[in-house]
Amino acid sequence: MTRRWSFYMDFLPIVVIASNEFSDVALVILYKAATLQGMNNYVFVAYAYAVGTSVLLPITFFKRRSRVVPPLSFSILCKIVLLGAIGSSCQIMGYTAISYSSPTLSASIGNLIPAFTFILAVTFRMEKLAAKSRSSNAKVIGSIISIAGAFVLTFYKGPSIMNSSLLHQPVDFLKSEDSSWAFAGILLTIVYLMFSLWYILMVHILKEFSDEVTLVLLYTITATIISTVVALLSVPNASAWKIGLNLSLISIVSSGIFGKLISSIVYAWSLRLKGAVYVTSFKPLQIVFSVALAVIFLGDTLHVGSIIGAIIISTGLYAVMWGKSREEIEEDVGSSESPSTDNAPLLQSCRIETFENKTNGNV
Repeated sequence: MTRRWSFYMDFLPIVVIASNEFSDVALVILYKAATLQGMNNYVFVAYAYAVGTSVLLPITFFKRRSRVVPPLSFSILCKIVLLGAIGSSCQIMGYTAISYSSPTLSASIGNLIPAFTFILAVTFRMEKLAAKSRSSNAKVIGSIISIAGAFVLTFYKGPSIMNSSLLHQPVDFLKSEDSSWAFAGILLTIVYLMFSLWYILMVHILKEFSDEVTLVLLYTITATIISTVVALLSVPNASAWKIGLNLSLISIVSSGIFGKLISSIVYAWSLRLKGAVYVTSFKPLQIVFSVALAVIFLGDTLHVGSIIGAIIISTGLYAVMWGKSREEIEEDVGSSESPSTDNAPLLQSCRIETFENKTNGNV
């Protein structure tokens, strides 16, 4: 039982979260390729959320019949609506920025999420920060190291190691430059600050409403409504809403199922299990995956800076995970000690009663 619980608490979240970050990078690259064929980003977000909602709706209906769902109050419902508004706004603004820049820039600026999330978590007292605590120091130092490693990977190339191209005609949309590059960078910074707030808000909701599947369903319904209204107001042309059997359809379906549905459930599950700081500490992996995909499929050159940056990021992630596990051990020790103090009077009374019985028996 202990081994299963250790696997569930320690190893499984690492694999799931890291896989989810890889999926997010792949979906962004697929989206960028679809926009080059003329797909509108507003229409894309609305369709993707609609696909995710339509897939999750029957799943939630059948799962609700086999389990007890916690009560849904008006306060929780309002918070979920706010979560949907923040999430859909981030998606619309983020994909707009990517259409002006590249997935690599998005992954690079996404390294600010751990710092933003940690600051917000400490501000809202969702994370403990004690100067003399080894676990707190490990989380702070690990977050800083991960961000530093991501910036090393982004801005320092160094000597080239290898050039592996599986495609004879590399696509250069990962390296595109645009006059609106600075605008995209500012927009992405705002987006990732809002994403950090989204993580914090979801953790707060999960403390009151622990059903991840129902929460994600209500979130996707809200995000679908908001993104559809925004898309209809922004793109009134009916021809822009027509999607054929092409890369755009593949991108929409993939993003709806893996990005809006599975990714949201993974985030909800891991946030409830580990917290916002732990989950967002994996964000610097996106730049590693982005560089790796560019080398494998786009024929980019692998540089020494990429290897050094990846090693630094891994070190930072290990420090954060160690700090989080240390914190959980300290909490478990504290909780195990408290019952013993509570039971002390009962033990004392039992001993007194036993002593009195023995004394009466000897008289």
